[in-house]
Amino acid sequence: MADGDRHPIQAFSSPLSSNFSSSSSIANGILLNSLLSHLVAAQPTAHSKTSASLGQNLRGMYGQGPQQGHNNRLSGAPGRGQPNIPPVQYQQYNYGQQPQGHPHQHHAHHHQNLQPDPGVHGLPAGNMGHSSYSTGAHQASSPFAGGSHPSGQTATTRGGSGQAISDSWGEQLKLYKQAQEAHQTMVEQHLPHYYARAKASDNKGVVYASEGTTTTEDQEVARNRPSYTTNKLVKRQDWHNLDLSGQGVRKIARALFSYDFLVELYIASNKITVLPPDIGKLRCLKVLEASHNELHELPPEIGMCTNLQQLILFNNHITSLPYELGFLYKLEMLGLHGNPLMNGSLKDEIMNKDTKSLINSLLVDAPVPPAPAPRLPITVQDDVASSLERVSVLTWNILCERYATKQMYGYTPPSALEWDYRKQLILDEIYDRNPDIVCLQEISRNAYENEFSPSLAKHGYRGIQWSRPKVKTLPNNMVGGVDGCATFWKTDKWIVLQKEMLDYSHLTITRPDLKQNHDVYNRAMGKDNIGTIILLESRVTGSRLIVANTHLAWEPDLCDVKLLQIACLMENITRLGDKWTRTPPMAIDKKQAIQGILEEGEERQELPPPGPSQEYRNNTDIPLIICGDYNSTPSSGVYDFLATGRLSHDHPEWLGRKYGNFTRDGVEHPFSIRSAYAHLRGGPHELSFTNYTPTFREVIDYIWYSTNTLELVSLLAPPDKQALTRIPGFPYYHFPSDHIQIMAEYVIRPRKDKRAVVEPDFGPSSRRT
Repeated sequence: MADGDRHPIQAFSSPLSSNFSSSSSIANGILLNSLLSHLVAAQPTAHSKTSASLGQNLRGMYGQGPQQGHNNRLSGAPGRGQPNIPPVQYQQYNYGQQPQGHPHQHHAHHHQNLQPDPGVHGLPAGNMGHSSYSTGAHQASSPFAGGSHPSGQTATTRGGSGQAISDSWGEQLKLYKQAQEAHQTMVEQHLPHYYARAKASDNKGVVYASEGTTTTEDQEVARNRPSYTTNKLVKRQDWHNLDLSGQGVRKIARALFSYDFLVELYIASNKITVLPPDIGKLRCLKVLEASHNELHELPPEIGMCTNLQQLILFNNHITSLPYELGFLYKLEMLGLHGNPLMNGSLKDEIMNKDTKSLINSLLVDAPVPPAPAPRLPITVQDDVASSLERVSVLTWNILCERYATKQMYGYTPPSALEWDYRKQLILDEIYDRNPDIVCLQEISRNAYENEFSPSLAKHGYRGIQWSRPKVKTLPNNMVGGVDGCATFWKTDKWIVLQKEMLDYSHLTITRPDLKQNHDVYNRAMGKDNIGTIILLESRVTGSRLIVANTHLAWEPDLCDVKLLQIACLMENITRLGDKWTRTPPMAIDKKQAIQGILEEGEERQELPPPGPSQEYRNNTDIPLIICGDYNSTPSSGVYDFLATGRLSHDHPEWLGRKYGNFTRDGVEHPFSIRSAYAHLRGGPHELSFTNYTPTFREVIDYIWYSTNTLELVSLLAPPDKQALTRIPGFPYYHFPSDHIQIMAEYVIRPRKDKRAVVEPDFGPSSRRT
């Protein structure tokens, strides 16, 4: 169809799209559409160009070719750059509306002589949380009677043995036939927007929900990441599907890929030669229909669309598949029939197995990519006196081995998900950075005792680990797998004066003002999150340092519980500071006795003797560092409370619940603290995430420090953004956890002690007087 013959893009509504009002009309509709279905089956289908017309000997999927890095294709085909794409119009229509009435009641289609199956592109009614493209009275999917498939081919294997081929291949042939019918309608009958027309019966009303809404798919695993938002209303979005099919489109405008909310995109029956790399921005996409185009390859960035369930590419000229296609662990149907690629062993793979088998092969067989550019320190202040004492801190949620499952991280290559591989990368990073203090979250007791503690002891560290409180309820053979928080420190620099673990659930339910509170028992009591606090003293200067380490609740709908937990942490830090301002300096021989106790497997070292302790008048005079995974973004109440020192009793994240003095008077703490990476905000090195998965990329890990006692010197730079353009989520090669490590270096500010008053000396005459 010539460009001038395109139909204008518009919203479609069929006069036959209303619900049937009686059982007799339902029966009539079924009869009518049954007849239409037979008419469609009797029509010949248009065939695409064969691979012979390409004039070249095309290699199959497993053809030999050079492997030149991360974006290699199985056949060695090169990638393409992004063309200069002119704007293109777009079609909007509603998504997510189930037709009103009986769930099995369907609507007549307004296309004459066309009746697709109820499950267009293999999406049965109600699949993926929305209705399928039912376009007429209900049709039951009939089995392949007489050994035949819907495409008219006999149900035999390639060897002709008469054995029925796989259900997946049968489904592919059915979808192929439906795509042929759609193409014929748009090209021969000059009716573009086939899929929008098929969807017209669903254009009734709008659905939008609060951002805290959780679907069954969101809860597919027990351990999820926090959602992008917290209890705020989503910006209204009235459409999620876009149909550009049958318009003779040659290039796709980059502006289209700004619609990152798209769930279904139809660009079939056009003249598109290149799928731009920006397709990777459509992270919500579940259906991409690009059949009957001129595509020769897929961009590696297609692997970023990890929510894809249907990728239909019938009758193109595709000769190779990128390894990044292996990231699409949710893909149920990869439609490749009618492509030159299907002339090789790939056809055998799909005929005898299924799409998931192919996707898994791509994921497993992909070469290990080269390491990204190293993360270098960013200097925040360079005019720092060399005489001041320095302290460096690294914090990291290392992803407990018990949580790193294929079900949870299906996009991660199995070899990159193995604990032995990830553990060694984590330890190597600690060795290379060589921080004075290391705070880890999600570290199991087994990992601490058997791997991290003995390994780090060889590099001069000593540590302490506490597991979640659930460990008290488990049999002995299971306690080692429970994760918690661990803190390590360099023994040649620091002495530990006190250490304690905070069970947030126990602390809240035992508070006098919360004992009879129903909200505490219903919401906070079952959460087994913890915090830890240790008090360190410098061997050289006698300066003291409070180091806290915590892991708050992850659930986005428990923002009130997170506030309770962080309030408890700050209360106990305040209490510890008060205690040590009233405690006289510890004698040197007593401090030496503390360090004389060795842990199991630790070798005695010759350490410098500790110096005299410094004295502090107020709890806020003691340097303070608070690390951890807060599961809270910078726009959260947790962040506001820590940054400002106060949270009002009526803050919206209390959710209107009653928590004793906390919600009667508000919460506050006396410290002047700041997030270390706030210094980079708005600059070229701004930290945009600490947790990186396909569905969540936000900052939720922090290093807070007291600004009156510590001065920030440097920060560990964020990961190279260019290295992430083809990585949908962590863990991955070179990234051993779904969180990244962050690190800061400080100097301890000199004490501003009150000086003694000295009498002025005016010479001998004044002394005689």
